[in-house]
Amino acid sequence: QVRLVESGGGLVQAGGSLRLSCTASGNIFSINAMGWYRQNPGKQRELVASIASGGASNYAESVKGRFTISRDNAKNTVYLQMNSLKPEDTAVYYCNLKGLGFQKFDIWGQGTQVTVSS
Repeated sequence: QVRLVESGGGLVQAGGSLRLSCTASGNIFSINAMGWYRQNPGKQRELVASIASGGASNYAESVKGRFTISRDNAKNTVYLQMNSLKPEDTAVYYCNLKGLGFQKFDIWGQGTQVTVSS
């Protein structure tokens, strides 16, 4: 069984920075795609950024140039560095990992609240 633990959310003023972390543990042979999503009440969950096993990354237009996704394969961890935060970045952020353990997995973290005040 694979589980994820997220950390790093909080309250920050506009223009500030936060760093989110998501670590996987359990029976893991390999992790392919790692990603961060966000969701506000009544809205669909949206992709913020993703990173493939080879390191290629993809970002939502709204966060390009401000957010950076990275991964530490040795630690089974994905990070999201968020700079120049805006009030519209406020949301619950979820990590998602796809990989292979005793079987394929596609799992979500518990979510961490990011609130940006104006």
